[in-house]
Amino acid sequence: MRLRQALIIFVMAFVSTDPGDGARAGGLLQVRSEHVAVEPDPALAGRLFGIEGPLGLAREEGAVPSWSVTAPDGPIGRIASTWEITESVGYSGRPIDILVAVTRDGRIAGAQLIRQSEPVLTLGISASDIENYVDGFAGVDLTRQPTIDFADRPDLPDVISRATVSTGVIRDAILRTARTIALAQGRGTAIDRIKFRPMSWDALLAEGALARATVSLDQARVALSAAKMPPPPGETPFLDLWVGILDPPTIGRNLLGQALFTRAMAVLGPGETALFVASRGLHSHRGTDWRRTGDFDRIAVIQDEETITFDSGDYLRIDRLGAAGAPDVKEMSLFRLPAGRFDPALSFRVEVTASRDTGGEPVSMRIPIDYSLPGQFLLPPEMAPETEPLWVSAWQRKRFEIVGVGLMLTTLAVILFLQEAFVRRPALWRWGRITFLSVTLVWLGWIAGGQLSVVQVVAFLQSLLTGFRWETFLIDPVIFMLWGFVALGLLFWGRGVYCGWLCPFGALQELTNEIAKRLRIPQIAVSFGVHERLWAIKYTAFVAILGLSFYSMDQALVLAEIEPFKTAMSMRFMRAWPFVLFVVALLVAGLFIERFYCRYLCPLGAALAIPAKLKLFDWLRRRPQCGRECRLCETKCMVDAIDPIGRINPNECVLCLHCQTIYHDPNTCLVLKRRARPTAPTARENTL
Repeated sequence: MRLRQALIIFVMAFVSTDPGDGARAGGLLQVRSEHVAVEPDPALAGRLFGIEGPLGLAREEGAVPSWSVTAPDGPIGRIASTWEITESVGYSGRPIDILVAVTRDGRIAGAQLIRQSEPVLTLGISASDIENYVDGFAGVDLTRQPTIDFADRPDLPDVISRATVSTGVIRDAILRTARTIALAQGRGTAIDRIKFRPMSWDALLAEGALARATVSLDQARVALSAAKMPPPPGETPFLDLWVGILDPPTIGRNLLGQALFTRAMAVLGPGETALFVASRGLHSHRGTDWRRTGDFDRIAVIQDEETITFDSGDYLRIDRLGAAGAPDVKEMSLFRLPAGRFDPALSFRVEVTASRDTGGEPVSMRIPIDYSLPGQFLLPPEMAPETEPLWVSAWQRKRFEIVGVGLMLTTLAVILFLQEAFVRRPALWRWGRITFLSVTLVWLGWIAGGQLSVVQVVAFLQSLLTGFRWETFLIDPVIFMLWGFVALGLLFWGRGVYCGWLCPFGALQELTNEIAKRLRIPQIAVSFGVHERLWAIKYTAFVAILGLSFYSMDQALVLAEIEPFKTAMSMRFMRAWPFVLFVVALLVAGLFIERFYCRYLCPLGAALAIPAKLKLFDWLRRRPQCGRECRLCETKCMVDAIDPIGRINPNECVLCLHCQTIYHDPNTCLVLKRRARPTAPTARENTL
């Protein structure tokens, strides 16, 4: 309870600042406000869809918020934000926002990374690597069996090495968002052919079941002015046109009546759709040439890049309407739209052409009418089976690492719980510790990627304010297992359970210093007064990183580069020379002052030391003579965690157990040596 209260006060101290400053800086206030999706502009839409020329964007609210994109020829698809659709959050606990463009035929046209605050992505991977990865999703067919996990697929880009978790989250967000948009555009939906409710002609128009377009004689006269005989002037219709999909019973039965609707549906083959067209005015949507040629050359249906024309076999004449309030029309037609080439759930355009003779090339005008079957006449999309959460896939993918980490943690738990038996055997302790640290360095650090970081501490604290999600932290099983063990270990043993045994960089320092000692490199003894004051550096660094993260996560990540872990462990020294030089300098300092970085600079160690104040047990044995009659443990402590009066500072102890081997070793401990000396005989004994 004390820790929780202290944590809340500590965090709120950074958050509860003047809102005006936060709004101006765009930093402190962002913790308590949601990220707003960036609205795409026509230029960005053109890049995503690969189209040059003017594009129109319209915001679509509702269950799937997005922007519909329209070219001069008609709708081409939609753009949506991964943050709006899936609330994609990265390992840093901050939003990952990507604009995803999906074509009307169910393919990803392109994607644009808008915002991310991932630590690896920010400093470990170049911007071009991220852009190339996001660009690699262009062309993905969303009609295939969904793959929303870490599984390999030929048409999907490979996750970036050393950024598996973050790029996996990006992949998951893009694919989930794209599938949602595709379904919202009608992919996977079907016409509801069962429900029926009576509706009048005007009601069908109001519902959007019918679409209407009207061209007056004056408008047609202007468009066909070059003709020998242009249309006469006037405000009466040159063409008054209505179109609609006839298949839903609410539309078809109301328009035609039950008998004619049944007849119309009977002539359709599997997957085919009936298009209703009615018109009045001077111009005919059918014309008369079809009687001679068999082809309807005046009317066409355009959907995406598909243009559908009709012949006499696709046509059914309608002589009367059954809908109440229907106007007097000149012509009524039913055209059969083919299966496979037409999707009734998607919007389309009907174009009627009017041509006139000029004595040379004929002049013509096109009369378009856009139509989209309202959603109430469609069945809910048949959703593909829900894929398992991304973290489940991550755990299945890292079975070997999970088993290895589990064995390491079990071994360490046995050592610490049975430390008495372990430390009573100095040779077992020495070689057992060297072996364990070697495994920590090579396998846990360089192979399994098990280096914890202060960035993860900051991400956790940020998530408490922005919305904690287990999935975010479960996505890396190795890191999750380590943090789970460390959290429990803080209550049992303190920070040393990680710093002294499970930190790969700490292991690297200790092993290199061990080599230095064997090479007789002199060790520098720092006076306790100086040593104690230098501790403040790492605590200051932690507070600075945490506080700065509430203002700007990006700047906090730059400051977190005081940690050499990313360079030495995650990237295995394959980094720009200033970072490598910094790590080398720390290791060189550690040759003379054992665990130099752990002692004075490590913000992660400082972060772990704070909750370690609540340690429940004290299993490090001490005697009353320690610090007064004997100071051997103080001089042997690798991080000088024992003060001049013999007390072990739990904030600094790395739980190496060296002092415990001395405590139990009768050949080393001065107190035990004195106890083992034969006592001098008394005067009475000499007399006897």
